[in-house]
Amino acid sequence: MSAYRALRQQDRDRRRTIAVPTLIAMITVIVVGLFIDRQSQQISEARIRSDVLAELSVIRAKLEGNISSNIQLVRGLVATISTEPDMDQARYDALVKNIFSDDSQLRSVAAAPDLVIRMTYPLAGNEAAIGLDYRRSPQQWEAVERVRRTGKLSMAGPIELVQGGTGLVGRFPVYAGDDTARRFWGVVSAVVDVDRLYAASGLSDPDLKLQVAITGRDGKGATGDRFYGPDLSALNPVMASVVLPSGTWQLTAVPKSGWAPDPASLGLQRAALFAGGGLIMLAIFMASAMAADKHVHIGELRARETELVRLTRRLNLALHVSKVGVWDLNMATGEENWDGRTNEIYGLPDDRAARRHEHWLAAIHPDDRERAEEEFARMIGSGRYESQYRVIWPDGSIHHVRSMGVLYREDDDVSRVIGANWDVTEDVARNEDLHHAKQITEARNAELEAARVRIEFNALHDSLTGLPNRRYLDEVLRRNAAHGYLGSGGIALLHIDLDRFKQINDTLGHAAGDAMLIHASQVLKAHCRSTDFVARIGGDEFVIVSTAGMDDQPLSLLAGRIVTEMRKPAMHEGHECRFGVSVGVAAVQGPDIDVKQLLINADIALYRAKARGRNRYEFFSEALQAEVIGNKRIADDILVGLETDAFIAHYQPQFDARTYDLVGVEALARWQHPTEGLKTPDYFLDVAEELNVVSTIDRIVLDQALRDLAHWDRAGIKVPRVSVNVSLRRLHDDRLIASLREMNIAPGRIAFELVESIYLDENDGVVSWNIEHIKELGIDVEIDDFGTGYASIVSLQKLHPARLKIDKQLVAPIIEQPAQRRLVSSIVDIGKSMDIEIVAEGVETMEHAAILRDLGCDILQGYAFARPMDRTQLEAFIGVQAWRRTA
Repeated sequence: MSAYRALRQQDRDRRRTIAVPTLIAMITVIVVGLFIDRQSQQISEARIRSDVLAELSVIRAKLEGNISSNIQLVRGLVATISTEPDMDQARYDALVKNIFSDDSQLRSVAAAPDLVIRMTYPLAGNEAAIGLDYRRSPQQWEAVERVRRTGKLSMAGPIELVQGGTGLVGRFPVYAGDDTARRFWGVVSAVVDVDRLYAASGLSDPDLKLQVAITGRDGKGATGDRFYGPDLSALNPVMASVVLPSGTWQLTAVPKSGWAPDPASLGLQRAALFAGGGLIMLAIFMASAMAADKHVHIGELRARETELVRLTRRLNLALHVSKVGVWDLNMATGEENWDGRTNEIYGLPDDRAARRHEHWLAAIHPDDRERAEEEFARMIGSGRYESQYRVIWPDGSIHHVRSMGVLYREDDDVSRVIGANWDVTEDVARNEDLHHAKQITEARNAELEAARVRIEFNALHDSLTGLPNRRYLDEVLRRNAAHGYLGSGGIALLHIDLDRFKQINDTLGHAAGDAMLIHASQVLKAHCRSTDFVARIGGDEFVIVSTAGMDDQPLSLLAGRIVTEMRKPAMHEGHECRFGVSVGVAAVQGPDIDVKQLLINADIALYRAKARGRNRYEFFSEALQAEVIGNKRIADDILVGLETDAFIAHYQPQFDARTYDLVGVEALARWQHPTEGLKTPDYFLDVAEELNVVSTIDRIVLDQALRDLAHWDRAGIKVPRVSVNVSLRRLHDDRLIASLREMNIAPGRIAFELVESIYLDENDGVVSWNIEHIKELGIDVEIDDFGTGYASIVSLQKLHPARLKIDKQLVAPIIEQPAQRRLVSSIVDIGKSMDIEIVAEGVETMEHAAILRDLGCDILQGYAFARPMDRTQLEAFIGVQAWRRTA
C-alpha cells in the first residue's frame, strides 16, 4: 500500500513538472502576443494621427494664408490713406473696389478718421454705420482705444454681425504725415466673412475626412472660447496653432472614422500570432515531458539530505535568535563545555578552550558569588537548577545572567548537567526603567489629580471672591429640587444686587469695584448660617440658598441684616465707599421644586425692591406675580399694537384766553386696544418705557399729526399749530435732527412739549444739541407740566422755550385758594419777563378760564372747552365752533 502511494506521488510530481513549464510558456506566449498586438495597434494609430496632422496642417496653412492675404489687402488701403488723408467717399470706393475684386473674403471695410466712421464700402446695407463715433460706443470703444494706444492691428471675433452672418473684425491704426510730423489719423475696420474663410480654407469641403474644432475667439488661443466645430477634447485630438496677426487660434481634429485600425488587417495579424504561439507551446510541452522523468529521480535522492539540513538549520537558527548560550558540566571531573554564546555572555573569548567550574565562579560578581554557588549546590540535587546573578566582564562592565540547568545521566553512568544561559541585562534595565517610569507616572497622576481638583474648583467658583458661581448654583439647585435644600422640604432664594456699584467703578476704578465685591461677599458669608449656600452669579449680583419654612421671619431677619450691614461704609485706599443692596426673596415648599421658576420669582421680587427705592428687600407674592404677568401681557399687546398701527393720535384744542379763538391742538397718544377699547397713556406708558418704545410712539403720533395737519390745510380747516410730546430717550437719538429735516416741517406749525426735567442736565451734550437744532428747524419748544419738578430760572433762561404750560395740579385749586392763585400769577410773571407765552392746562370750568385770563395766561386748555378727540370729531367740533357757546 505504501509503494502504491509512492507511485501515485511520483506520477503527480511528473505531471506537475510537465504542467508548470507548459503553463509558464502559455502565459509568456499570451503576454508576448498581447504586447505585439498592442504595439501593432499603437503603430496603426500613430500612422493615422500622422495622416490627420498632415491634413490638419494644410487647413492651418490655408487659414493663415487667407487671413494674411486679407490683412495685406487692407494694409495696402491703409498705406494709401496715410498718403491721402483727405480722400473723399468716391476715391475711397475706387480703392476698396479694387481690393474686393481680388479673390478675398472681405465683406466690408469702414474708415473712421478721428474715430468717427465717415466712409464705408460697400455703402449699400451699411448706411447706418456712417457717423458712428467709436468713443460713444461702449461695445467697440475698448478694442478701438487699444488700437489707438498701442498703434497695432487688433483682431476680434468671430462675432455675430448685426447685418447677419459671422465675421472676423480687424482694426488697423492709420497715421498721416511723414516721420517728422506723424499723427494719428483714425482707424480702418475690415470685416472678413468667416463662412467664406472656412470654405476657402477647406473646412467646408464635403470630402473632408476630419472632424475639426477651432478654439480661441479674439485670438486668445487655447484659453479662449470654442467657436467652430464640436468639443473634441475627450477624443484625444491632434492639435495645431493658427498664427494670427494678433493672437492665435487652436485647431483640434479627429478622423470621422475614429482612431481604430482596419478590422480586416487586424484580424489577419492576430490569426498569425495565434498559430505561431501554438507551435511554440507544442515544442515546450514535449521538452517538459522528457525533463519530468529526470527530475523525479533527482528529487528522491535529495529528499533525505534536504530534511537533515533543514533540521540542523532550524536548531541553529533557534539558538541564534534566542541568544541562548548552551553549556554542560561533568559532575565527576568538574569539566565544562561552553559554546561560543556562553563564552560571550561571561565576557570570555570564543577560543574553544576547556572550562571548569572555577571559571564560572571567577566571572560572577563578588557580591553574588556565594549566593549563586549556594543556589547551584542546593537546587541541582533536585535535578533542576535556576538562578540569576551578575557577572563582571574583563572591561569592568556588569551584566545580568539568568542560568538554568537539568541533571541527567549518560550511558557511562556519569552525572552531567546541561544548561542554558541568557544575558538579561536589557530586561533588568528595562524593568528598572519601568519601575522609575511607574514612580514618575504616579507622581504625575497625583499632580493631575491636584490640577483636576483646582480646575473643578475654578470651574465652580468665582475667581475674585472665591464664592460659588452660577454653574455651581445651578448644580446645587438641581440636586436639591426633589426634597428641598438639605432635605428640608423647601428652598429659599435671596437674590441680591448692589446699589450704586456702577458709580464706585466709574469714579474710583475697577480695583475699588473689585474690593467692594470682595467686601460684599465677606458680609454675606458673615451673616449667613454655615449651612447656607452663597454664590456670586455675575457682575454685582449674589444669591443665597437657604431652607424655607412655614414662617418667613428668619428670611426677613437675614435680608434685613444684609441690607443694614451693606449700608455701612467700606474703606478702600483712604476712600470711604458707600453702597447698598436690593434683595428679592422667594421661597417654595414641596416635592420636585421648579428651581428655574424659583430663580425667576426671586428676580421679580428684586425688581420690585429696586422699583420701590432700593436699599430694601421684597418678598415674592402671588399679587406681585399677577402684576408681572399683567405687565407682560400689556407689553406683548403693545408690541403687537406697534405692528398693527393700533396707536393713534387724539387732539385736545387750545384757545386764546381772551378771544377764545382756536390757536392749536395738543396731540395725545391713544392706544386702540383690540379687546379693551381706547387706552390713555397712564395705562401703558410705564410698560412702554421698560420696552424702550416710547420714542417710537412719539414718532407715530408726530407722523399722524403731520398727515392730519396737511389734510386740514387741504380741507380749509384752520388748525394753526399741533403740539406733540417728545420723550427724553428720543432727544438722545443722534439721528433725530436728520429725520426731522426729511419731514419738511413748516416753521411754526409743530411744537415739541418737553417735561421740565429734560433740560436740567446741562452735561447732556446730545440733548442740548438736538434742542438747539429743533428750534433752528422752526419747531417751537414748550415746557410741559411746569411747577411739578425742580426747574431753575437759570435753566429756563438757557432753554428759552416758546411756551410754558402750567400743570393742572397748580391750576385746579386757584378758585378756592388765593395762595395758589398768587403762585400761578408768579409763574405768569416769570414767563412774561422772559417773553414766554403761558399755557394753562386742566381748565375745568369757565370760572377757571376767567381767573387765568385775568392773571395773564395766554392760552387755555381743558375740559371746560373740549376733551381730547380723534381727527373726525375734531373736524366736526371746529366746524360748529361748539366751544364758543360754552364760553
